[in-house]
Formats: sequence, structure tokens, C-alpha cells
Amino acid sequence: MIVNTDIRFSVAPMMAWTDRHCRYFHRLLSRRARLYTEMLTAGAVIFGDRDSLMGYDAFEQPVAFQLGGSEPAKLAQAARVVAAFGYCEVNLNVGCPSDRVQNGAFGACLMLNPSLVADCVKAMKDAVSLPVTVKCRIGVDDQEPDQALFALARHCVDAGADALIVHARKAWLKGLSPKENRDAPPLDYPLVHRLKRDFPQTPIAINGGLTTLAQMQEQLAYVDGVMIGRAAYHDPELLLRVDPDFFGVAPTFNTAFDAVEAFIPYIDRQLGKGEKLSSMTRHLLGLFAGQPGARLFRRRLSLEAVKPGANIATLRAAVEEVRRAGSLRLAGDSAPVSIAS
Repeated sequence: MIVNTDIRFSVAPMMAWTDRHCRYFHRLLSRRARLYTEMLTAGAVIFGDRDSLMGYDAFEQPVAFQLGGSEPAKLAQAARVVAAFGYCEVNLNVGCPSDRVQNGAFGACLMLNPSLVADCVKAMKDAVSLPVTVKCRIGVDDQEPDQALFALARHCVDAGADALIVHARKAWLKGLSPKENRDAPPLDYPLVHRLKRDFPQTPIAINGGLTTLAQMQEQLAYVDGVMIGRAAYHDPELLLRVDPDFFGVAPTFNTAFDAVEAFIPYIDRQLGKGEKLSSMTRHLLGLFAGQPGARLFRRRLSLEAVKPGANIATLRAAVEEVRRAGSLRLAGDSAPVSIAS
């Protein structure tokens, strides 16, 4: 088991996005970023098809597992399974506002019951030796964030939580969809900064609204780490700069072209196991954003990777659209300019 407690930079757990294929590709882009699974409920971990739901490639490490639930005994049981699978951390979801988690009385609903969250954290801490962390919001609905966030943090820290990851927005359980909850409630970074000042010994990472590397680095003056979600998914190339900019080590690849080429052996193995090409290439659609040929790349993959028999040649043909467009632009830039007399 790899136990890595460095939370300086991580990619958020995102339902339907951060599956094993996505994580493998992100790991190619950054060897140091902490990666997270999609959330699974404690019940799914205990009773589901574990190999299918929880399996991962060792190359993905360090990778943390996010659990959803509100029953301490079940969470403890699930945490033991997570530990046995070799994940580096177990994270409790106290921030998701979807109808599914509301119906199950967990996720962001738990912001309303910090003592129960503490019981859940303690049960998992007693069950496993790997780090137990909590990802939360700054409050829900009509809660006062100054009170809600600090009450939750105190309960979690007293229960032994190893780190807190705070999405710096409220969650509105009534009136906003999960998608709207990612953007509509205003961000309050200063509140999370104050939380860190009040809990100096507790590692705290900030999440929400960070889209550029400069914004992310600015946050490290106030907190211990940053977690990004959609920015990493919609513009994965930014991960190529994480290792040098955040950890002071050389990047593994200098270009997205190199990273895609390194991803191809993995894709080939998965195709041999019966996976569809689109299951893997859907995580590449954000590449080459803003570059000539990017639209053709996305269109070609979107239309052709889903077809029966789509294979590595399909991916390479899509990448070639970007190479060709880039070459044409360079040729145009270097063409002699005639000056009228």
C-alpha cells in the first residue's frame, strides 16, 4: 500500500468522470498529483462487484477512494475493504448535493449533523491505518458558513480526521440542481483561509472555481493544497505543469502529443479486454483546447470512437488533425510576405 499524505495538488472525485481510464491518463500527465475515485456508497463497496467497481491499475497511485454514507459501522466495514485494495486514503463525502445522496441522507446533508460525521470518521479511523479525510462544503441552505464549517471542522478534527478538503461554496439542497450547485453559490475563499488559521495543525485543501495554475499557486499561501475538478477534465494539459510548478520535479512529458502516445499501450490492452475505445478517448476530448485542429480532433473522436471496430488507428487519425492544422499554421506564418511598392 502506498501512503502518501501530500495533498498539495489533487484532482477531485467526479461522478461519471474520474473512472480508472481517466485516472490512468491523468497519471501520465502528472506523477505527483493525488487522484480520487468516483464516489461509491459504503453499501456498494460491501455488497457490490468489488473488482469491477474498485479495481485500478497500480500505475494510478497515489489514488484515494471516496466513500458515501452515514452509518459509522458500514463505513468502517467499507473502509477496511478500501484499505485491502491498497488505496492510499479513504475520503468521506460531505459535499455532494445530488438527489441521490439527499435521498440516502449523506453527502452534503451531513453538514447538518457534524456529530454524526465525527462518529463516521472515528469509526473509519478505528478500522484502518490509512489516512481518513473529509471533503465538505462551507454550509448548506440557510446555515451560516462561519458556524457550520467551523463546527464540522472541530468535530472532524476531534474525531481524528487527517485532512479536510473544503469546496468553498454552500450547497443548496433545495432549489438548485447538482450542476447549478457547482457554479451558482458564491465562492468564499477567505473563509477557508481563516479555517486554516484556526486549525494550523490540520492539513486543509481548497476546492472550487480554480481554473488556472496561477490561481492555484496563489492559494498555497493560505492553505496546504488545492483540489481541482472540471479544470483538469476540460483542460487536462494543465496537468503537464503540475509536477514542475507544484513539486519542483521535471515533467514526464512536454506535450500532449507525447502523453497520448504513452496512453496508447494502455488503450490497446483495454481494447483486448473488450473495452470500447470511446470509454477511454472520452477523457481526451479536452486536449489541445484553443489549438488549430482541436475542434476536428474532438469531432472525429466523438463520432468515430463509438463505432464498432474503432481502434488505435481511430485515435491516431484524430490526433493527426491537430498535427496537420499546426503544420499548416506554421507554414503560413513562415511564408514570405509581399510588400506592395
